[in-house]
Amino acid sequence: MASEPRTFSIRVPATSANIGPGFDVVGLSLSLWLTLKVTITSPTPSCPPRPPLLTYEGEGSDEVPLDAYKNLTTRVALYLLRCHDMPHFPSNLSIHVINEIPFGRGLGSSGAAVIAGVLLGDQLGRLSLSISRQLDFALMVERHPDNVTAALIGGFVGSYLRELDHAATEAASVPLSEVLPEYPADASEEWGMHPPVPPFGIGHYVRFGWSETIRAVAIIPRFELSTAKAREVLPLVYSRKDLVFNLQRLAVLTTALAQHPPDPELIYEAMKDRIHQPYRKALIPGLPEVTSNITPESHPGLLGICLSGAGPTILALATGGFEAIAEDARTIFRKEGVEVDWKVLEVVGGSCVDN
Repeated sequence: MASEPRTFSIRVPATSANIGPGFDVVGLSLSLWLTLKVTITSPTPSCPPRPPLLTYEGEGSDEVPLDAYKNLTTRVALYLLRCHDMPHFPSNLSIHVINEIPFGRGLGSSGAAVIAGVLLGDQLGRLSLSISRQLDFALMVERHPDNVTAALIGGFVGSYLRELDHAATEAASVPLSEVLPEYPADASEEWGMHPPVPPFGIGHYVRFGWSETIRAVAIIPRFELSTAKAREVLPLVYSRKDLVFNLQRLAVLTTALAQHPPDPELIYEAMKDRIHQPYRKALIPGLPEVTSNITPESHPGLLGICLSGAGPTILALATGGFEAIAEDARTIFRKEGVEVDWKVLEVVGGSCVDN
């Protein structure tokens, strides 16, 4: 790919998925950011063409791969390019990453990395893909739509995977190892030249209303919990009673969070869950105590409280009393030997590119 001098930046928000009863269905975009500052320079006699240079600061800087053929964001970008017959990164590409999203905490760090990669590939290839098509590529890598849709679209979002015809289902079900192959130590730039192209219209979404008075208090334990491990503890079959419990509350919650003023009694009950939180409590010491002892009655301003994504972060939606909510949660976690950090976050718009 010819190198045309240019600079641009990409910003992708953190996300919180599930939001009480909305397991694998709803997500929020939150005001922590993954930012990419991208520069492409022209080769000169004193500076010949070179492979991509990736630098990183912030959360995860001591563990993220800096090889463009191993890093998740740049691998996703290369996947997009190769699906559009552009086999290589442009020469003299530099990417500086500034990350505010903690890894493995249920705040959508991997989803943000995937969306950043989709937007990076779109920009590098000057593809001008529609949002729907960008989402198709994201869903070929991240098969659960809640996080990536919220990161791309922003706000309070519901999403689902469309039922596809047989051929499209097969195309969308290609193993991740074939979409983004793990590059062996001796891999060259020729590795993985012909990836599977996603079918059209894999995911669909709707953006719900959101009361501007609501903030999200993220209570973040200082340990990581992988999504894969958190999914292992979930049952394969649920009772009708538990499914109806969640469906009833989700139907109420998606409207209640847009009302002015928000109703604490309505929202607190509507954010309860029987699909994933009860099964993950053993992985997160203090979770049952936090979600049951911190209530609108005990903490004025609180609306509802739940796991953020797969955890271990707890998300409290509130209109005030943020410090009391967070500090009392800290006290409960500390009794279990767990230290936490906390942040008051806003629900924000989606990803953006600045040229």
